[in-house]
Order: sequence, then structure tokens, then C-alpha cells
Amino acid sequence: MELVTFAPGSGLLAPRAALRSDAPSLDLNGTWRFRLSPVADVPEDFADPGYDDSGWAELPVPSHWPLHGHGAPAYTNVVYPFPVDPPYVPDENPTGDHRRVFDLPEGWSGGRLRFEGADSFARVWLNGHELGFWTGSRLPAEFDAGPWLRPGRNVLAVRVHQWSAASYLEDQDMWWLPGIFRDVTLTRSAADVFVHATHDGRLSFEGPGGRLDLPELGVSGLEPGVEVRVEAEPWTAETPRLYDATVTFPEETVRLRVGFRTVSIEDGVLLANGRPLLLKGVNRHEFDPRRGRAVTRETMREDVLLMKRHNVNAVRTSHYPPHPAFLDLCDELGLWVIDECDLETHGFERIGWRGNPTDDPRYEAALLDRMRRMVERDKNHPSVVMWSLGNEAGVGRNLAVMAGWTRERDPSRPLHYEGDRSCAHTDVYSRMYASHAEVEAIGRGEEDPLDDPELDARRRAMPFLQCEYAHAMGNGPGGLAEYQELFERYPRLAGGFVWEWIDHGIEHPAHGYAYGGDFGEPLHDGNFVIDGLVFPDRTPSPGLLDLKKAFEPVRITFAESGGVARVVNGHGFRDLSHLRFTATVEVEGEAVAEHPLEVPPDGGEVRLPGAAAGPRERWLTVRALLATDQPWAPAGHEVAWSQTRLPSEPPAPAGAASDLPGTVFAGGRLTRLFGVEVEGPRLDLWRAPTDNDRYSGLEARWRALGLHRLTHRTDAVERDGDTLTVRTRVAPAAGDLGMRATYRWTATGGALLLRVDVEPEGDWSDPIPRLGFTMTLPGAAVDRITWFGRGPGEAYPDTGLAARVGRWSATVEELQTPYVRPQENGHRAEVRWADLGPFRVSGEPVFGLTARRWSTAELAAARHRPDLTPGDRVHLHLDLAHQGIGTATCGPGPLPRYDLYAGPATFTLRFTPA
Repeated sequence: MELVTFAPGSGLLAPRAALRSDAPSLDLNGTWRFRLSPVADVPEDFADPGYDDSGWAELPVPSHWPLHGHGAPAYTNVVYPFPVDPPYVPDENPTGDHRRVFDLPEGWSGGRLRFEGADSFARVWLNGHELGFWTGSRLPAEFDAGPWLRPGRNVLAVRVHQWSAASYLEDQDMWWLPGIFRDVTLTRSAADVFVHATHDGRLSFEGPGGRLDLPELGVSGLEPGVEVRVEAEPWTAETPRLYDATVTFPEETVRLRVGFRTVSIEDGVLLANGRPLLLKGVNRHEFDPRRGRAVTRETMREDVLLMKRHNVNAVRTSHYPPHPAFLDLCDELGLWVIDECDLETHGFERIGWRGNPTDDPRYEAALLDRMRRMVERDKNHPSVVMWSLGNEAGVGRNLAVMAGWTRERDPSRPLHYEGDRSCAHTDVYSRMYASHAEVEAIGRGEEDPLDDPELDARRRAMPFLQCEYAHAMGNGPGGLAEYQELFERYPRLAGGFVWEWIDHGIEHPAHGYAYGGDFGEPLHDGNFVIDGLVFPDRTPSPGLLDLKKAFEPVRITFAESGGVARVVNGHGFRDLSHLRFTATVEVEGEAVAEHPLEVPPDGGEVRLPGAAAGPRERWLTVRALLATDQPWAPAGHEVAWSQTRLPSEPPAPAGAASDLPGTVFAGGRLTRLFGVEVEGPRLDLWRAPTDNDRYSGLEARWRALGLHRLTHRTDAVERDGDTLTVRTRVAPAAGDLGMRATYRWTATGGALLLRVDVEPEGDWSDPIPRLGFTMTLPGAAVDRITWFGRGPGEAYPDTGLAARVGRWSATVEELQTPYVRPQENGHRAEVRWADLGPFRVSGEPVFGLTARRWSTAELAAARHRPDLTPGDRVHLHLDLAHQGIGTATCGPGPLPRYDLYAGPATFTLRFTPA
């Protein structure tokens, strides 16, 4: 049966560039008739033009049929959801039959059917004649339709099988979603063009029989193979200058947008237009929570705009070529692109790579076909600066075949592939999830050597990039600033691509957003598909806000002596003249003055406005804003910022001891505070584990210690004048570890002062989740919280780059970060004071603040957002410290300096009435 053939297709026309043409075309998207069968061996009579499909369902195309009630999605990261026995697949093979009736315009003759993408094996009939089949789900396929078209009514029939021999090539850490999920077109266009345009103004093209016109540069009637020199502005992601060109053939004229740019490697440094290129990138799967990979052009534009507005300058199209319209947007708005072949065989790693298609000569034609179709389709995009052979496909002979053809076809772009550490077939050294220490060693040229001296020397002469790093699953990623500092310090390091852009949560009536296992899949990888910088609805997560800060193209620092800011231009290809700078002075988070700053186009030192010292805390914030509207953001959009604390006078001393009406202690416990019934505060060491806590093994170790089930014992209650001292021991059952916590309560100046001294007992060898206090209040007592500290979003020891010192306000609901799988979230850091409504809490000097309408235990037990329902209490966490976040879901844990180990500690808080 064809499903187990190694051939990539039959009846296919030669691949060609994606072009805009004036040739007639017919959009065949829309409502099709659809029938789903559970097996592949189904009669083919449905392809007959007279077949009665009136009993079939309707299905929009493009789409995935499981998202329209036909079958169900399934998610795996690495493992195949079928036995690994290439080229065979199970008899249980969901098969979707599609029919579309269309009328041919009068006078139409000839043409070809073009499919931009179908998953995973598709056969095509036109008016009962089989045109052929194709594989390569994320790649275009064209068939000659001319001989079989009829005047008037025509019937197009397509059978799509979910599983085939080609499925072994498409194990790409995503939902398995069959269907015709990209555009279908009948077109009379047949042209192919390959434009060559370098940053120094050399212009030529390939396209037999065509003539190129580029009026803006005075080019007219340029013949194929003839090179001219023009005065062109180079294309870069920062300055995406495009020139409109046409190529005229006897039968049609095609339009292109030409960008003049050059990519090269010199002395181990990746260059664009002769300058070092630093990639500040993200990995992007195509995904929509309702449509799957059938992403609209509006959504594509939204993605690119969000990336640009968060200082992202590069995209790796993980792990397949995107819809061609996405690359048009990258050309237009400016993103560097690594275009990746539709290839991943990661599931073979589980069986020691035995039978891996990458090294199987029977799969050679299929792998080469996938590379050819990608390169030919996307070769005219200036945004595409590197071709990638695929992802996590092991090593083998077929990589050499793919690389050899690509180098011959397009020597202007370097080749990328991460899966072969020898880099035998690539031009860049690429890794995934290398630690900070390893990245620094590579930057220094001190990485561990390869066994082959020749390959080792070749690799050491290559630029290095992290094709995946900072796994953005759940709360995190931590360590972004430290990675970026390394990328900017060592010229060999060309940057990297954070994994990944979006949470792949599918809209679900009960779960809000579904992940692996939520559709009853017997084999799945849970919420590992929820690992993005934006939530499924494309709301930026705290991780994306942090990434924007890490990727800032302007660095602003302050002299220790004060009065001067140093502005460094981090752009690679433009100066600062498109920005305006402001300096804002705030007193306890309230703006009292704003001044424009005159910053030279190349950056430099800038005198800051003077600000008199005062009795309250003062901060100066310098911001870099767009001076005028840009295609990707309006004037006033903030590109970069930095803060420095200004001198202030010491606060006035606290008043003498005084009575505190409405404050009651019972047995050493605070039960009422300024008239409000409270429970706690009590020492707390637990947090709802993050995804990173789970995957690093920390959660298991914490639970083994019993940190989620602490017991509290009061050893003594002592009163000495205005001070109440309560001595306690906090410990989990079944072990001898514990914490001695001594609470000292003092009434002073109308406030209640709490000092707690903590002393660990026993051998605490593992980091602990948190060190702080938990207390609860009646739910109606707290609605909105205003605080002075870092905000407006959450921050943990190695995250929160985006959180700046200021005065912020939010409801308890707004303080929650809605991670698709609930976990520790919402911690506001370095809080000076927080008004909770009935009272204010102040730190001496600062504390961490979290407020929720559910307990930590309820948060830890939840698997989806709707599992969390507000209770009748507000759970308040007042923290001294937290364990770092890291990226251990896939990569290193927190850097050592962000680990929280038990040790002696003192924590002081002041409670004052509203």
C-alpha cells in the first residue's frame, strides 16, 4: 500500500518559489464535504464526480478535523503514538475524505492545484482522475490539473491519512493534528524566480524567459544571469528596507519584495552585511487554541508585532517551514529567520536510534525532497538567513545528502543542524539547553574537544548559537539576564532562541485550555506542550516581559557618583536617532518630575536632572521610547528602561509604645489585628511546585522531607513589658529536621512590630522552596492591594527583570498569573509597604508579597485554571526569600546563587492600621 512507501510523492510538479502573480487563480478554501473513517482501507468511489456526499458532514478548509468534532487531538513530545517499525503504521489509521465542488471561470484553460500543507499523507483526485499523492505535511505540493479540468462544474477529492511512512519524519513535539490545514488554490501561475541581492548592491536573478524590473533603483529589463550594481539600502531586521520588483514572463508577471543583504562567517563570527549578528530569538510553532496549526494571517501578524514589541529580532521556525505569509511579514517588519526543514525523528532516540530514517538509504529521497521544497519555496526571503536541516533527527548519511544539495543550490546562506555534535554538515555550532558555564566555555573557545582533530578544529572556527534555551514552561524562565550577558560578551556567541513562543493549550469547555492527556490519549506527555512565552490566547506571560528586558537594544547604566547616565547603543545596524529619552523622578512611586534627555545618536554619557533629597524613597527612571510611529509599534512605545535610587533622608524614628485597639493575642497567636480576624502569621517553607520544581526533582525531595505538611509547636510564650515573645518549633513529621522560630511582637508608635529569628536544626542539605510567613484574613476584608516595590508583575530571585520599583495597585484576582497548569505565581518582590485595606504591612527593609483566594495546597492540587475557585479567605504570604526558578523542565536549574538553603535568618515586619 502507498502508505508504507518511502517515496515522498507521485505526480508532483517541481518545487518552486512562493510568488505573487497576476496569473488567474481560484481560492478553493471554504466549506468542504467531509467523512472520517477509522481505517485507511476505504473504497475510493468517493472520488467519482457523481458520488452522493449529501450525508457527509461539512468541514472548513484549512482546518484539522479533530478540532471540529471528528476524533480527538493527541500530544506527545518524543515518543511516537504507534509502534516504531518503519515504514509500517497501525491498521487503526484515521482517514479523512474531503470533497470540494467548484465552477471553473469561463475561458479558463490549464493550471495547477497547489496545496500549502496537509497532515500527513494526501491523495488527490480531480474529476475522478488521480493526480498523485504527497507527504511532507508543512510543505507545498503542486499537481498539473490542466488535462482534467472541465468547463463549469469540477470536483476535487482529497483523502488524508493520519499515519504513513512519512509520520516517522514528523515527531515534532506538538499535537498530532491531521487535516488540510493550509490553503488550497487552483492557479495558472507556473513561474519560478530566484533573486540574488547583496548588501553591497549586486543584483541578479534566475528565471528563464523572464525580465526583471526594479523601478526605484533604475533597473529595467534585467535578463537572467546578468549582474548589475545598484545603490541600495541594505535589509536588516532593524531596518527592513524592501524594494518592489517584478519579473515579467510571456504568460505572467510576478511581484517580489527584494531585500539586499549578505550573510557570512569570518573568524568564527556570524555576520550580516559585514557586521556581527546577535540573534535575540524565539522558537515558533504555528498554533492557535481553536484552529491548531491552521493559523490565520491576522494571527501571524499579531505574532510578529508582539515579537518586535518585546525586542525579539529572530525566529527559528521550529520544526518545519511556516506558512509562507509568515515569512512575508518577517521581510516586511524585520525578523532574522532560521528556516527549518520539516524533519524530526526524536522517537528513535528511545530505541538507541536503531532504524533512524536519517541514516536509512530508503528514506534518502524523502528527506532530500523536504529540503528541496523548503529551499525552493523560501529562497527569495531576505529574512531567511540560515537553512536548518531539521531537528532532533540524530545523525546519518541523509544529512550529508541534504546539506550537499543545499550548498550547491544556495551557497549564500549558512546551514544549521543541532543534532550532530561534530557539525560535519553545518556551518554553525548549535546546541540546546547548554548551561551558562558551558556557553561561557564555548565563547572562550574552551569547550570539550571532539575525538576527530580535524572536525574539532573545524567546529572551533564556527560561530555558536543556542537553537533552544531558557525553556519557558510555566513560571519562568530564570537566568535570562546571565545568558544574554554571555552572548554580548563573547563575539563567537551568536545568541539563541528561547523555547518557545506559545503555550499549545487547546480550548476546552471543562479545562479552559487542554494539554496532553485531556482528550483521553493512552500515551501522552502531559503539559510539556504548555511551554511558551505567551499564553494560548497570546497574552504575554511574565517570561516574555522579562525577555523584552533581557533583549533591550539600549543599555542604560548610572555612575556611582550620581548625576550621569551612560547610554550604550546595542543595535547592530542603526543608531539611536529613532528614539527619544526621558528621565522621571518618583517619590515612593509617585511621579514628581519628568525631563527630556538629549542622547547623542551613537550613545554616550548624559547629564541627569538634579533632585533634592527628601524624607521618602526616591527613584529616577530613564526610558527609551520610539520617537515616531514605526510599522510595528506607535510613537511612545517603550524600548528600554533603567532605574537608579536617589539619595534620601533617613526616616523618622518610630514613636513610643502605644495601645493597639482591636489587636488580640490568644496563647501566643495573633487572632485579631486592628479589628480584623486573622490566622497567623506562621512560618512557612512550602510553595505550590512550579513546573521547573517538578522536573528538577526538587518537588519530590521537598515532599519526601514533608515540607508540604509542616507541624507547629509552641514552646514558650513570654511577656516583657511591651514585647510578647513566642518561641516555636516548626518541623515535618517523621524526621528530625526543624526550624526554631522566635516571634517578638512589640507595640510601637501606633504600629505592631514583628521580628522573627529563624534557626534551622538538623542537616538541611537540599534547597527549600521559600522562607516566609502565611496568614489569612476574611475574603471580604481585602479587595485591592496597593504596594510600593517592584512591579507591576511577579518576580522571583532569577526572574522579574521586567519588574521595576514603583507604586502599583491590583485586585487580588489581578495579582494571579494564569498559568495553564496552576503553580506558584504572583510573588511581588522587594515590597517596601503594602496597603491591604484594613491595614498596611511594611518591611524593614523589604519583603515579598503574595495574596490569593485559595490556599497553597489548593493551588498545588489544581491541574487546570478552572480547578481554582475562590474561597472565603484571603491567603497572604509575606516572604523573606524564595528558591530560584531556573529552567530545569528542559535545561539547567537555577544558578547556584539563586538556591535557597536553610540558615539563620531574621525577618522584620511592621503592621499599621489603615
